[in-house]
Amino acid sequence: MTRVMNQKLFVVLTLASLFARHTWAENHSQARSMVISRYGIVASEHPLASQIGANVLAHGGNAIDAAVAANAAMGLLGPMANGIGGDLFAIVYEAKTGKLHGLNASGWAPAGLTPQFLESKGILKMPQTNIHSVTIPGAVDGWSKLLERFGRKKLSELLAPSIRYAEEGFPVTEIFASYWAASEKRLHPDQNAERVFLPAGRPPRVGEIFRNPDLAWSYKQIARYGRKAFYEGEVGKRILACSTRLGGTMTAEDFAKFSSEWVEPISTTYRGWKVYELPPNGQGIAALTMLNLMENFPLSQFGAGSLQSFQVMIEAKKLAYADMLQYVCDPKFNTVPVTGILSKTYAHERAGLIDLERANCNVPAGHPPAVGSDTTYLCVVDREGNMVSYIQSIYESFGSGVVAEGTGFALQNRGGLFSLDPASPNVLAGRKRPLHTIIPAFMEKQNVRIAFGIMGGWNQSQAHAQFVSDIVDYQMNIQSALEAPRFTKPTFGGCDVEMEGRVPVGVRDALSAKGHVIKVLGDFSSNVGGGQAVLRDFVTGVNYGASDPRKDGAAIPQP
Repeated sequence: MTRVMNQKLFVVLTLASLFARHTWAENHSQARSMVISRYGIVASEHPLASQIGANVLAHGGNAIDAAVAANAAMGLLGPMANGIGGDLFAIVYEAKTGKLHGLNASGWAPAGLTPQFLESKGILKMPQTNIHSVTIPGAVDGWSKLLERFGRKKLSELLAPSIRYAEEGFPVTEIFASYWAASEKRLHPDQNAERVFLPAGRPPRVGEIFRNPDLAWSYKQIARYGRKAFYEGEVGKRILACSTRLGGTMTAEDFAKFSSEWVEPISTTYRGWKVYELPPNGQGIAALTMLNLMENFPLSQFGAGSLQSFQVMIEAKKLAYADMLQYVCDPKFNTVPVTGILSKTYAHERAGLIDLERANCNVPAGHPPAVGSDTTYLCVVDREGNMVSYIQSIYESFGSGVVAEGTGFALQNRGGLFSLDPASPNVLAGRKRPLHTIIPAFMEKQNVRIAFGIMGGWNQSQAHAQFVSDIVDYQMNIQSALEAPRFTKPTFGGCDVEMEGRVPVGVRDALSAKGHVIKVLGDFSSNVGGGQAVLRDFVTGVNYGASDPRKDGAAIPQP
């Protein structure tokens, strides 16, 4: 009895510390309040997608069902960022067993897409657009795997709301309208992309109704025939016909043999919290590496948003990403020293390279011990405590810019992340998965669990580490941690770094004096990514949801 009471007291104190700074309305420093409910919550970057997921919960679905339904909606509502032409990754917390499960639904290169093939076409750099940048999309197989193992609802039921919106149309929201406008040039070279996504000869404007009957057809095929519609049926046949017409290498066998994989999440500890990411071929290991490095410095004493805290995190980012770029690849093709990279001893050694007085503009990869831009993120917690951290993408805006006739979705350009350097572990090869940017995350301490993610290409790992630090070092709640001003360093070399305008001028000037080349962004900039988070207190059974104001989205409670 004493142990249970102590456990409950710990959770109460933990939550109190997380939320203490924002208790009184007169001192409220958040743009939004958290959504708090005893029932489920869906947090996505579009209110309609969150609402669709919340309604699935209300009609007997669980967190996994709601995540798939919300993701299908996002493929319609935010087509430049995600869709069934891309990949997905998920971390599922199963309440009845208390176990975490990881799903890697990232696609592989067609068997015939090799450096030799590209060289024969006179292509010496990995294409970032066109059919040769397209890898086999993994999202639909990921839906199938998630629902077979955890779901309660039929895929046809989960796709029905998105089919209706695709046929009837929906008004385009502010931020997505800006993304659409910025991506117009990518759509013109492909007549199908132009027809579907520029219906009036231009990107739809804020409030204009957008319809996508071709996507409705694709969803109806998947609703009726499941994953086979995509990998062996009519949808896949249209993609293959498109590939053949454009001189691509995709074959029916590339689709039929593809399967996503269940994987064991990797983790580290950070000041008493356990933080999880998915293993390579994703970049999540860089977030854990950053935390291991940051743990060597007293960030809580430095203070949130201080000169010293930014200096440590920026330098930790450089070290972590240097190792990630050097070692991370598809582990089926090369050994990735995951355990060595995540070693606390190794982190302590590498932390010695962080100079609090100057910026390091040339950070090489280390030697870990050899021991044993466009994306959508959403997360869900249901009333039973099942939680999903879920991310899906077609990589760059509108992916490859290629749309197969009659399908209504863009094919990803994820193959652009391969290298053509034969010495790189990430060198292109048939049936190989590239180094991947999109990562879901999860963290826990005792009976408090948080599913979270922050979108934005190579920004993601560094944003994850900043979010965790804001929760752990500075006792912010999940909404405050999403809103807190962030930095991002989109490049791997040099001393350039981007910071939101809310970072105090004095801090920015002092960082410049240390050698950082600062680019000042807007106060809430999409460059630093946008995120979502849900938290569950497993003692009280209360759920909390948060949504980043850098996106159009919302955390919506189950009705």
